[in-house]
Amino acid sequence: MSATGSSFDIAPLVKALADRYRVERELGAGGMATVFLAQDLKHEREVAIKVLQPELGAALGADRFHAEIRITARLQHPHILPLIDSGEAGGLLYYVVPFTLSLVILGVRELILATRGSRPPPEHLPSIAPTEISSPSDTRAEKTEAHQ
Repeated sequence: MSATGSSFDIAPLVKALADRYRVERELGAGGMATVFLAQDLKHEREVAIKVLQPELGAALGADRFHAEIRITARLQHPHILPLIDSGEAGGLLYYVVPFTLSLVILGVRELILATRGSRPPPEHLPSIAPTEISSPSDTRAEKTEAHQ
């Protein structure tokens, strides 16, 4: 277990990325990955580093991960965060996206749910019209078809 509370040791990843990113804290974890807040040292901005669970990375394989990342890197859609960086470091597969307010809102929502045991009041959540929402997988399929 790492010092941040994730279920795996991220020290090798932190060391391998130390010249590019300073990992500050864990933002959240799920069955597939753990997300960390970090500072992009070159561009002086906050980023989110998503690290795949080691078991998932092993099952998926680095080649498939990199192939999927290459497709993801070409996506351009207002509801998809752009890919900044990706790779394998310290034996872990990761990718980096901008740290955004939406990540904070999701964290606040989870905190409210955990402390109150109910949904947060609507005024505390962003309002998005249904016509503004499109599936990232639809966009990805369109992009893949366009490039075949």
